[in-house]
Order: sequence, then structure tokens, then C-alpha cells
Amino acid sequence: MNVTQAFKLALKSLRTSKMRSFLTMLGIIIGVGSVIIIISLGNGLTGMVEQQVAKFGVDQIMAYVWGRGDGSTMQMDPEEMYGFVESHPDVFTGVTPWVGAGQGVRLGSREFEKTGIYGVSEAMYRPETRTTLDGDTLASGRYLQYVDVAQRQNVCVIGAYLEQEAFQGDALGRTLSIRGVPYTVVGVLERSSEIMEEGRSDDRVYIPYENALQLAGSRTVTLYQLTAVSRDQAAEGKRLLTEMLMDRYQDSEAFYIETMQEQVVMINTMMGVAMAVLVAIAAISLLVGGIGIMNIMLVSVTERTREIGIRKSLGARRRDIRRQFLIEAGTTSAIGGLVGILFGCLVSMAIGSVVGGMLISGLGVTGVTFDAVPTLSSVVISFGVSVGIGMLFGYLPANKAAGLNPIDALRSE
Repeated sequence: MNVTQAFKLALKSLRTSKMRSFLTMLGIIIGVGSVIIIISLGNGLTGMVEQQVAKFGVDQIMAYVWGRGDGSTMQMDPEEMYGFVESHPDVFTGVTPWVGAGQGVRLGSREFEKTGIYGVSEAMYRPETRTTLDGDTLASGRYLQYVDVAQRQNVCVIGAYLEQEAFQGDALGRTLSIRGVPYTVVGVLERSSEIMEEGRSDDRVYIPYENALQLAGSRTVTLYQLTAVSRDQAAEGKRLLTEMLMDRYQDSEAFYIETMQEQVVMINTMMGVAMAVLVAIAAISLLVGGIGIMNIMLVSVTERTREIGIRKSLGARRRDIRRQFLIEAGTTSAIGGLVGILFGCLVSMAIGSVVGGMLISGLGVTGVTFDAVPTLSSVVISFGVSVGIGMLFGYLPANKAAGLNPIDALRSE
């Protein structure tokens, strides 16, 4: 008997007892479907993170400088950081200090208690893309310029929430009060969140960092956001920055430096570990499905003992009988695997649309998509594993069938 005939017999056996065949495949269907769903959702989440990071740019370097923490002259002054960046034009393209100045925005008698005030420099903005280093897009007006920062002018760029709530969508050229000082709105950022609420990402005011330092009553800047010439140069920039700060403080605890690329790698690694654990849990269903196939094949061998005896008496060899039952087990698991793949793809797309919408809405981000689509490699591997499990767990029944004595088998009723 050749492979084609064995395959046709396997299909005939499955059609003979449809319900039993379906129940036998059920474990494989659930296992393969679960693996496809988990991988698809993981791919969707990874893609969403990568899209969000791409908005920021992977050429960025975040430097947290705490120094000795005693307010001594050893603290890093912004001018020193500017000088360091300018001395390496082949590595860095710019740097902006980040200064948090708390809250305190007013318009007339109305106070916006949760509006964050942040001090940055003109390097925070990329004119070629009209976006900030944080991925925000300039909707109207202009961003802070060098002259604003150098002369500490009382100008600001505000978020979409503040423009809508304070100025009913017409903020350019208008004035608001920041800690009792009037600031003129020169730019408005595009809405970046699905939900605009007080205190969220769209409820911010950006002013020159020197002004923010004055409001904060300090000369200490703990966060610098640098941009490298390219993604490849970001690692070199981190090395140079680390050397400079180590020479200054002689203490690795005095600062922390991280590139955006490192953040992406860390996030992907964490998600990879989580996905591996979930896939391993889902794979238990494949094990259960394999045991189900073994059980039903043992029953099939018992039911077809006389048939096996007849075939052996007509010249069938042990390997012919073994191959027939192995092909039958493999066919059962293969069909279960195909159904599981179809089931997993349909469910992952349905769940992905719901979960993706909830994630994007919950995180308050725009301009990103959540595509829960399985990769070709995951589909191929899942199908291969399902067939392999069927063959593996079907070997014992096939070997038992091949080892039957033809005379004893013919006596079976």
C-alpha cells in the first residue's frame, strides 16, 4: 500500500465517524488556535509600540543627571551640556534641557490646576517634520525659537486641550498667566490623545527652560534630551556622554543614560518573554490533543484487529501497517491544525479590533494602529507542530498494530 492509498483510507476512516473525529481533533484545534491568537496579539502590541517609538525617533538619548544631590557647584549646568554637544558635531545634532515647573496656569479668574508647565529649548522641535522630540505635531503658529530661549521671552506653546478649554480653539496671540506672569501663546500642538482631559498629555504648556528654572527657583537640570546624527551614532553618543559624566562625578550612580533604541529592545524582550510563557501554557492544549489522538488510535487498533490480520495474511509487512496508522494519526492532527489556524486567525482579528481600540483609547495615543495578524512563520510552525504531535502520539498505537500476530488477529471477533 502506497502513501496515497493510506491517506485515502485515513480520510475514509475520519468520515465514517465524524463526531468522534471532531472530538479527537478538538484538543489540537484549541491548542493551535490559542497559539495563533497569542502570537497575533503579541505582534499587534509589538507593532503598536514600534509605531509609537518611530514617532519619537530612535536617534534620541535620555540623560538623567543627579550629580551629588547636594546643590554644589558639581551640578551640571545647561551651558556645559550645550558646550559638550557642540564639541561633537559629528555625533550630536542638538540637546534640550527638560525642566518641570509644576502647575499654576490661569486665564482671568479661571485656574487650570492640573496643567503641566515644562521648560525646554528650541532643540525640542524638528522643523523638517513639524514635530517635537516627543512626537507631538505643531498644529498652528510656531514653536519656541533660539531667540526666545536666549532672551528668556515670555512666550509659550500650549496643548490642544488648553486651547479648546481656555480659548475655544483660538489661542494664537492670546495671553495667559503662568505663576502670575503673562505669557503670549505663539504655537499650539495638535491633539495627541483620543480623550482630551485635564492633566493628560494635551494639557501642557511649554516655555523657555530658563524661565522654567526661574519658576522652579533652581539652576539644577536633571534631565537632558539629546539627539544623535543617526540611529547608529546614538550608541557612540551614549559612550561619549558616559565618559564625560564619569570624569566629572567619578560615580556611576550620579547619572543614568539610555537611548531610545535600548528602550525598544527592552520592551520587545519583555513582551517576548511574556509571549513565550503564554504560548507554552497554550501548548498544553496540544499535549492534551496528542493524548486524545493516541487514545482514539488505540481504540481504532482494537476495533480493526481482524482487518489488520487479513492484511498481514495477504502480505502486508509490519512497516506497511505502521505507516498506515501513522498517516491516519498525522492526517487527523493535520486537519485539526488547519481548522485551528483558521479559527485562530478569525478570532485574533476579531479580538484584535476590540483590544486594539481599548489599548489605543486607554493609552491616549493617536497615529498608531493595532494589527493582530499572525506571521507566516507562526502559521507554518503551528501546522508543523500539530502534524508532529499527531505522528508522535500515534506511533505507539501504530507500533502496536504492526506487532499484532496475524493468526491471533484473524481470530478476533
